[in-house]
Amino acid sequence: MSVLVVGLSHKTTPVAVLERASVTGDRLSKLLHDVAQAEPVAEVFVVSTCNRIEVYADVDRFHAGVTAICELLARHSGVPADDLTPHLYVHYEDRAVSHLLAVACGLDSVVEGEEQIVGQVRAAIKLAGQQGTIGRVLGDLGRLALRASKRARAETGIGRAGASLLSLAVELASPSLGGLGLAGRDVLVVGAGSMSGLAVATAARSGAASIVVANRTLRKAERLAARPGTAVTRVAGLGDLPAVMAEADVVICCIGATGHVITADMVPARRRGTLVFLDLAMPRDVEPAVADLPGVMVVGMDTLSEHRTAARTDDVAAVWAILEAELAAYQSAVDAARVAPTVVALRAKAAGVVDAELARLAGRLTSDGLSGHALDEIAQAVRRVVDKLLHAPTVRVKELAGSQGGEEYAAALRVLFDLDPRAVEAVTRAAPEQEHFP
Repeated sequence: MSVLVVGLSHKTTPVAVLERASVTGDRLSKLLHDVAQAEPVAEVFVVSTCNRIEVYADVDRFHAGVTAICELLARHSGVPADDLTPHLYVHYEDRAVSHLLAVACGLDSVVEGEEQIVGQVRAAIKLAGQQGTIGRVLGDLGRLALRASKRARAETGIGRAGASLLSLAVELASPSLGGLGLAGRDVLVVGAGSMSGLAVATAARSGAASIVVANRTLRKAERLAARPGTAVTRVAGLGDLPAVMAEADVVICCIGATGHVITADMVPARRRGTLVFLDLAMPRDVEPAVADLPGVMVVGMDTLSEHRTAARTDDVAAVWAILEAELAAYQSAVDAARVAPTVVALRAKAAGVVDAELARLAGRLTSDGLSGHALDEIAQAVRRVVDKLLHAPTVRVKELAGSQGGEEYAAALRVLFDLDPRAVEAVTRAAPEQEHFP
C-alpha cells in the first residue's frame, strides 16, 4: 500500500472554485466513508479548511486511487469533474508524506507559518478515527505530521509572529479602522467554532471596546464567552444580526455555512465610520453584494489570497531541515516494517525448532538422571546460541530494507530458511488495534 493525496488549495484554485468545492459537516463524513469503501483504498482522512480540501488515502493502485477520489470529490462537492480536475494536484508516496508535513507546519498556508492549520490537521485525523476510516498506515503518518509541526514550533521561529488569516485580515482593514486595528472598536464575531475563538481572543488582546458573539446555537456562543480571558460583552442569535451589526465597527465571520449568513438587506445604514467585514469562512458567509454598500468594506478569502505573507527565509529553511529528518526517519521505519513479517516468521520458526529439540533432549536426559536445573541451563544456552546466530542477519536485513532492492534481501531469507509463506502473511495481517487521536 502507498500514500496518495489528491487536493485543491489556494495555490492552485480560484477562491470561487474553492468555495463551490468546500465539503463540511455531514457531507465530509459521507465523503470519508465513500472514499474508504472505494476498491483501491484501505484508509482515508480529509483535511478541509477555508483554503484547501485534501484527501489523504492509503491505496494499492495509483491510477485507480486517483480516479476514485476525483470522482467522489466531484460528487460530494457538487462541482462537475470537468470544472474540478484542472485545479487538482496529486502527490504520491514520499511526495505525499512531505506535502502533509509541510501543510501541518504552515509552509503551504496563505499566511506562511500560521498556527491554526495544525489544529485543523489534528481535527481531520480525529474525525477519521471517529468514523473508522483511518488505521495503522495513516495513523502513523498523522502522528508524524503532528510531531513535525510541534518540533517546527519549538525549534524554529516559524510561528514567532503569531500570524494567521485573522491577523492578515485585520492588517488589510487597518486603514479603514484608523490604523489601530481592533483597539477601541466594537467587534461582532459570527460563529462559535475554533476560528471564532481565535477572533474573540484576538479582539480581547487588542483592547476591543466590546465583543459580541452571535451564533445559531446560543449554548455554543455561551461556552465560547465563558472561556477565561475572552471578555465577551454578550451573546446573540443569528436572528439578532441586523441589530448587533448596527452597533458594530468590525464583523468577523467564521461559520462557513451553506448559503450566506449575512446578506445586503440585513446590513443597516451606517451612521458612523466604515463597517468592516472580515469574512474568514469558506463557503463565504457574507453575500458579495454587501461590498457594494456605502460605508462598508469587506475583506474576504479572495483578498487574503492576493496578499500571501511569507515567513523569514532562515525559519523556513530550518523547518524544511526538520521535515527532511522526520521524513527520513519515517521512511526507515516503513522500510523496516516491510521486512518485519519475514524477521518475525524466521524467529518463530527458529523458536519452534529449538522447543522441539529441547523437548526431545529432555526426554532422553531425564531418564539418565540429569537434574531439572541442568536442563534449564542447557535450554538457555541453546536459545542464546540461536539468538546470536539470527541476530546479525535479521538486523542487517532491516538496515538494508531501505536500499535499492531491499525487499530482495527479505526474499533471500525466506528462501534460505524455507519459511512458510502463510506464516509471513499471517504476521503481515496482524495489525494492532485502531488507535484514537486526542
